Amino acid sequence: MKPWYEALFSQYAEKYEQENFTRGTLGECDFIEKEASYDRNLRILDVGCGTGRHSLELTRRGYPVVGVDLSENMLSKARQKARAEGLMIEFLQADARDLPFDEEFDLAIMLCEGGFPLMETDEMNYAILRSTTRALKTPGKLIFTTLNGLFPLYHSVEQFCAEGSAEGNATYRSNTFDLMTFRDHNITEVVDDLGNPLRLECNERYYVPSEITWLLKSLGYHTIEIFGARLGDFSREHPLTTEDFEMLVVAGR
Repeated sequence: MKPWYEALFSQYAEKYEQENFTRGTLGECDFIEKEASYDRNLRILDVGCGTGRHSLELTRRGYPVVGVDLSENMLSKARQKARAEGLMIEFLQADARDLPFDEEFDLAIMLCEGGFPLMETDEMNYAILRSTTRALKTPGKLIFTTLNGLFPLYHSVEQFCAEGSAEGNATYRSNTFDLMTFRDHNITEVVDDLGNPLRLECNERYYVPSEITWLLKSLGYHTIEIFGARLGDFSREHPLTTEDFEMLVVAGR
């Protein structure tokens, strides 16, 4: 039986692009450019690139990008969009826990839960960070978003997801947040691109800032900064609070 994230994204490229959380691409790429000091010689790795929205936009702006994802269906959509615009981007099917790169990139991005923190165990999530770090040169920079463990201590995850979902988007029900593991267990219901209804038992790991800091320090990062992640408005001016559903992490090695 496939893990829930493989089952979800096996036929979900069209529907994925209609989800509310995919609408912040331009502002998010503005932040990435600024963090890259607008140096278009930097080679960028987009981990969990999905249908390629960040890869495509950064390539339009002149950056060399390689996008990787576990889902061939999502990558097929990304390649189709790149061809339609005449953009030269390598989209590669690969498992983020074991990427085929060794010190090849100046910057890695992993946005909108692009693999991390969707894995079934903490060890599998850590493997994604380790593999992505191995792909980076020294010095190199990693920018990623992840679920903010401070949020469910004060708010209902189920209510937040329901309020942010539009008609036809995925729905999340029966959320149960486990204080011992910081995992949210839920039932995700979607209709895939072929019209098939899916009912998936999901669980996602929420992290607190101190955990992220420790994990990255163990991988050799010497600067680790964490901010509140706002859709389409990534900024160093947004301190992380209990009101932020996601955190934005910028780490340098």
